[in-house]
Amino acid sequence: MKAINVGLIGTGYMGKCHALAWNAVGPVFGDVPEIRLGHLGEANEELASRRAAELGFERWSGDWRSVVEDPEVDVVSITTPNALHADMAIAALNAGKAVWCEKPMAPGLDEALAMVDTARTSGKVAILGYNYIQNPAIRQIGRIIAAGRIGEVSHVRVEMDEDFMADPAAPFGWKSEAGSGYGALDDFAVHPLSLLAVLVAPIRRVMCDMARPYADRPSEGGIRKPVETYDIANVLLEFSDGASGVLCVNRSAWGRKGRIALQIYGSGGSILFDQEQMNQFALYTTDMPQAEQGYRTILTSPHHSPYGRFIPAPGHGLGFNDLKIIECRELIGRLRGEDGARVIDFDHGIAIERAVHAMAQSFRERRWVDLA
Repeated sequence: MKAINVGLIGTGYMGKCHALAWNAVGPVFGDVPEIRLGHLGEANEELASRRAAELGFERWSGDWRSVVEDPEVDVVSITTPNALHADMAIAALNAGKAVWCEKPMAPGLDEALAMVDTARTSGKVAILGYNYIQNPAIRQIGRIIAAGRIGEVSHVRVEMDEDFMADPAAPFGWKSEAGSGYGALDDFAVHPLSLLAVLVAPIRRVMCDMARPYADRPSEGGIRKPVETYDIANVLLEFSDGASGVLCVNRSAWGRKGRIALQIYGSGGSILFDQEQMNQFALYTTDMPQAEQGYRTILTSPHHSPYGRFIPAPGHGLGFNDLKIIECRELIGRLRGEDGARVIDFDHGIAIERAVHAMAQSFRERRWVDLA
């Protein structure tokens, strides 16, 4: 590949993150084709023009369809609200573009399945924005588990908490609308589910409960509008290898900013990780004398690839946007046909979507639900 011409749809928080990643992947890794920021799409021409100038795009449009129809665009980054993902991804794939779509795939399972079918039919690369799996700490945790350092995994607990929905006075927005999905499950829990997907066995069955901490929120004209989604979910998990698990997620947890607390227990040790301290994890193994056993903290360093591409010294730490740059490099690897690219593509991402919908079904029917 001599060059990759990029299209971007949406320029909010994640849109800017994608643009930064496309701009930085070459300087950081040094082994990728030329990256051209070709075409940016936004809700209107004025916003598109302003964002294109800020982010360095050559062309812009006030209609996302112009991006996917642009014959020069090779890859489309989709960073819009969840309900728009399916139409945009399907259109881009049908236009012969590769797709880098933020999670989740879509609010409805039928829409997500249509995205998978379109990707398979088109033969184009289509991946999802699960950048937490790119963390060098998470990669090392996976290697430790695969090597049997903590024995056979028997139990996993994972909690994801943030407080961006914690204020009861915050106005009603699209994240509180049923059209966006279930709430914390698909907007939020998919991130810890992505970690489980790369670290432990597939999920076999689930039992879920959900809650709304606030029944309504203020809307235009002083009217309070009923909240249609659930900001809290608690799930019991059973994995295909017989291990048990617990998943707890809360978008209204005051004081929590970016917490994914992961605890993995095995027959020979355990591992602790917290996304708010994303450059370290704790390891306990029983292969030491009992008088010396205890958790030891491992700080990420150039020994934990690809940390060294960013910083030559240990303990300095990477950030959220750096993980997106790594994800961008893995996408480029998949585009070039490299073996072992670490991505969650549509074929693998649909398992996360199925898990979310099984959890919602469990909540509705008040029972365990098996994953097909």
